[in-house]
Amino acid sequence: MKLSPTARQGSALFGIAGTLLLAGCAAEASSAETTTGTPVPQTTAEASPTTTSAGSSTGSGSTYKDGTYTADGSYQTPETVEKISVSITLRGDTVTKVEVTGDPQAAETKHYQSQFIGGISAQVVGKKLDEISVSRVSGSSLTSKGFTQALAAIRNEARG
Repeated sequence: MKLSPTARQGSALFGIAGTLLLAGCAAEASSAETTTGTPVPQTTAEASPTTTSAGSSTGSGSTYKDGTYTADGSYQTPETVEKISVSITLRGDTVTKVEVTGDPQAAETKHYQSQFIGGISAQVVGKKLDEISVSRVSGSSLTSKGFTQALAAIRNEARG
């Protein structure tokens, strides 16, 4: 059976497109930041009292002391356990500044932590500390787990 050059080109392009589509799906599935079927170990978040700059509350109804608080959180990825450090500045129970730093152990984690760090400020600055609930930031869901751990430690420390 002899095919015309146009039919051969169309078949070749169709084959290449199908291969790329499948390769893209495989890469997406392997790089997806999910832990389906992966047990998540118990992790802890510790507040660092040495980096706390406590001030006085600005309002009589404030739940938290004004200041800057720092805590670490960790989370399980399919490859490793990763850690982030979270620093939050509070004034009148409202977050005025947030900084997140990471030390990624896996190459993929660097990508997800960068996305998270780039988008977290828009999610928390200007909100009351008790109103913050982060589950996914800029496509990063696992980094949010470490952030949530650190946030819990910061809440506990800021109440003191």
